Amino acid sequence: MSAAQQAILIAGFSGRALAASARRAGFLPLVVDGFGDSDTRAIAGEVDVDSEAVANGFTAARLFPALDALARLSPLPIAGLVLGAGFEDTPLLVASLASRYTLLGCPASSVAAAKDPKRFFGLLTEIGIAHPETRVSAPADGTGWLSKRIGGSGGNHIAVCGRSVSGHKDRYYQRRVTGPGISMLGVVKGRRAAFAFTRQWPSPMPRRPYRFGGVAGAIDLDADLEARLVDIGIDLSARLGLAGLVSFDFLLVGGVPNLIEVNPRPGASLDVLDDDGGTLFAAHVAACRGDDPVAILSRGWRPRPRAAAYLYADAGNLTIPDIDWPDWTSDRPAAGTHIPRYSPVATVHATGEFAEAAAKLADQRLGDLAVMLYPS
Repeated sequence: MSAAQQAILIAGFSGRALAASARRAGFLPLVVDGFGDSDTRAIAGEVDVDSEAVANGFTAARLFPALDALARLSPLPIAGLVLGAGFEDTPLLVASLASRYTLLGCPASSVAAAKDPKRFFGLLTEIGIAHPETRVSAPADGTGWLSKRIGGSGGNHIAVCGRSVSGHKDRYYQRRVTGPGISMLGVVKGRRAAFAFTRQWPSPMPRRPYRFGGVAGAIDLDADLEARLVDIGIDLSARLGLAGLVSFDFLLVGGVPNLIEVNPRPGASLDVLDDDGGTLFAAHVAACRGDDPVAILSRGWRPRPRAAAYLYADAGNLTIPDIDWPDWTSDRPAAGTHIPRYSPVATVHATGEFAEAAAKLADQRLGDLAVMLYPS
C-alpha cells in the first residue's frame, strides 16, 4: 500500500515537524501533541491537544484514548505510530504503545538502553567510545559538573552544579567539558545507515545555560572525523537496536569526539535536513518496517543549507496577537494564546548559501518576529 493510501499517527510534545515531513512523504498525519499550533492543524488531518503533556509528561490514561479517537476518525488505514520528543523517560509507556499500535521507531528496549545513564555510559566505556565522566550518584564537590534529568530533552533539564550537590534518583551527573558541538542525524536499520551532520546552539536562560536554541545544516566535516563519527553511529545503532531516525550529540574535546547522548527518535534536525519530498520520513518508515533506508535516501536526498531557531518568551509573559505570520515561521500559536515567560513561542526558518549563512539569517528573523509579537 502506498503512502498516499495511508495515515500515520504521531505523538510528541510538538508534532508539527513530523506531521509536515509525513505530509510531504504522502501520508495523512494524525497528531497528538501538547500545543495544537495553527500550522500543525493545517498540516494534519486531525489534531488532539494534550495540554498537560509538556509540563507533566504523557500518560497512558490520556494518550491511549486520544490515539484511539484519531484512528477511528481516519479515512485511511493506519500505517503505524511515530513518536517524537516526550517518551525518552517512559520506556514502559513506549512498550504499551507498541503492544497496541504498529510502532514505527525505536523499540522500548532501545529507548531504555539509550537513556539509562548507567547502562549507556557503561556500554561506551566497554567498547571504547570517548565520553565525559558520568555518574549516577552526586559528586562530593559539584564544581565542574552538570546535573541532567534522566530522559530529558531540549536542554532545559541541564543545570550547572554548585559546590554542594543533592542527589536525586531521576538525575545523573556529567563532568563539564568544552569544545565544538556536532550533532549527527542517522536513518538506521542494523548496520545499514546514512548520516548527516548539523551544528546546534543554545539559547541560555537563567540557571539553564543549555536550553536548545537552534540547528543549522548540513555541515561538512573533515573526512577522518566524519568516518569516526559514522563508525560510532553504526556500531551503537546495532548494539542498541536503534531503528529509523535517531541522533547523536558530540563535543570535540581536544579533537576527540566525545559522545554526550543518543536520542532514539526523530529530532530537531529533521526541520533542516528533510527535503520537499519528505524523503527522511519515508526512509524512517522503511527502516522501521525492516527495509533498507539507504536505498530510499540514495534516490536523490540532497539537504539544502538551512537553519531553524526557537523564539522564547524571554521578554516576559506573552499573549499572542492577531498577526500575519511570515512564511518563514512555524509552530504558530493561535491568536490569544498565553505564553508564560521563558516558554517556547514559535520557530523561525532560513535558507542560505551555506549553513552558517542560514544560521545568521535565522538569528535576524528571531529579532524580527520578537518585534512583531512584542510591539511595545
